[in-house]
Amino acid sequence: RPTPRRLFAVAEALRGTWTAEQVNIATGIDRWFLERIRACAQTAAALKASKGNPDTALLREAKRRGFSDVAIALMLRKEPEEVRTMRQQSGIVPSIKQVDTLAGEFPAHTNYLYLTYNATEHDITFAKADGPVVMLGGGPYSIGSSVEFDWCCVQATKELQLQGMKVAMINSNPETVSTDYDECDALFFDELTEERVRDIVDLTSSRGVVVSMGGQIPNSLAQKLARAGIRILGTAPENIDRAEDRHKFSSLLDTLGIDQPQWQEFDKLPDALKFAEEVEYPVIVRPSYVLSGASMAVVHSEDDLSDYIRQSAFINKEAPIVVSKFEQGAKEIEFDGVAQNGKLLLYAISEHVENAGVHSGDATIVLPPQRVNLETMRLIKATGKSIASALQISGPFNIQFLARNNRLKVIECNLRASRSFPFASKVTGENFITLATQAITGTAPLDVRYQTLDLDHVGVKAAQFSFSRLKGADPRLGVEMASTGEVACFGYNAEQALLRALLAVGFTLPKKNILLTVGRIEDKLDIFPGIQALHAKGFAFFSTKRTHEFLESRGIPSALLHKVSEPRDPNIREYLEKKRIDLVINIPTHSGSVEQTDGYFIRRLATDHGIPLVTNVQLAKRLIEALCQENAAELPMLRWPDLLTHRS
Repeated sequence: RPTPRRLFAVAEALRGTWTAEQVNIATGIDRWFLERIRACAQTAAALKASKGNPDTALLREAKRRGFSDVAIALMLRKEPEEVRTMRQQSGIVPSIKQVDTLAGEFPAHTNYLYLTYNATEHDITFAKADGPVVMLGGGPYSIGSSVEFDWCCVQATKELQLQGMKVAMINSNPETVSTDYDECDALFFDELTEERVRDIVDLTSSRGVVVSMGGQIPNSLAQKLARAGIRILGTAPENIDRAEDRHKFSSLLDTLGIDQPQWQEFDKLPDALKFAEEVEYPVIVRPSYVLSGASMAVVHSEDDLSDYIRQSAFINKEAPIVVSKFEQGAKEIEFDGVAQNGKLLLYAISEHVENAGVHSGDATIVLPPQRVNLETMRLIKATGKSIASALQISGPFNIQFLARNNRLKVIECNLRASRSFPFASKVTGENFITLATQAITGTAPLDVRYQTLDLDHVGVKAAQFSFSRLKGADPRLGVEMASTGEVACFGYNAEQALLRALLAVGFTLPKKNILLTVGRIEDKLDIFPGIQALHAKGFAFFSTKRTHEFLESRGIPSALLHKVSEPRDPNIREYLEKKRIDLVINIPTHSGSVEQTDGYFIRRLATDHGIPLVTNVQLAKRLIEALCQENAAELPMLRWPDLLTHRS
């Protein structure tokens, strides 16, 4: 069975005694590709055999074969900067070529560009006196999760062009608007790496680089580019590092008197276990640097933590893990802001419907917040102003808060545009990115009058998932991002906006029958008032044994359905397969493995048969309230930007 490691096994075989014909028979890979893999393997062997001193011809061959400076440095046992200097001194630099958009039928003169070492001259050159601003896009992110950053890049590009600057976009995702070459003065369809960005900056005589619009990938390049002498526009790279480095940011929060969840970084399992016991489970555990919550997990016991670390393959000083106290029952709140020279110019506060533990890219988000009191919002704004001043922010930034019993804790701060910037801009009618771009160039007005909380409408952002196409995946939400898209809808109240948003992502509202499987007694009690209201409106309930007993003991009639693992009738499998259920509310628990397996089968069956599924108790409560309060057939259709025409 093929794995991601097969390519390296093929290269090793071709470097040895295997012929391309033998590998073709064993793998089914076309010989055309195998011959090129063989050439790369032979080049790698030659580099290693050169003992750190390759001749110009070998170095040029390696670059033409696609070897990065970092890869060559590993084989030569040198630093990447030494390799860069070596090849530049030998005249080995990439050429700018135009993408042929007309398939060779006619000459194609476009600003759709790429770099290659398989050329001897440029198709296009840039004047040194009129270099562009280089905009770093979102790169090849997960499907559906880069559209927000793409919007930010395009809006920033338009504002820079209005200011009379030329913009060169670097991005490599063909599904984005930022890779439409009509959107910018030059589009480099290339990888977002330090080497490639430096090459493009050199070849275009760029006046500076914007790293704050494309998400975490470009933001993480700020320090490396700055060390190479490249001008970073906006917030200073050293301040970006103060926010990115967990230790530095934690120290800053302590200095400012801002609370944060307890956390520590570990390179040994016993130390991590001891800390988790001290702060008490559950805890969040993650690799030191992650994107979109990749490889993060909430663990509830010592065994879970040990299993997580063992499955992570290794843990050492080069690859530590971070263990943080997980704040159960805390509300997560987003603060999107724009500052110039440390002065807060514009902000929006939005709340997650789901409590902490659901990735912000998957969460249902409400703006303006409906369940955050004024004192908490005042504290959030004050904290945002304090952090903006301390880091001398010029441009966009996002702070994620935990709120519980009017106590705030800062989870993290990103000195870049966040996924919620487009949503905040559309709901409030204030283009956060336009102002952030002005702040980056030092031209933002200082007398911005914002009304981001005083709105006559409510916006709800809901995530779009593709679990129906991911056979076998568990369709429940967690700290690792799973969504592939999103929608935003509006209403005169939060209930209208929520129903509209759910309908927009393909959610079918229930007409009669609802299946309830709720694990924890706390969640049962939490959701019970809503169940009473649904019963009064004529909805019928089906439930598993414990939920059935809970409902019956409190006067709510319920039909008992046996779990999938129980071969008895009436069974959940039959009811879901025959679509006798209109909505499944399955709130998982962290109990025994059998219960988790039964819950998984319920969620999977609902997804496979197109039955709406809710796995979060807070979202279930909000949905029930909306179903009881609003008539789905009479929901108003509020169009954007008609909502904003009354605003000055």
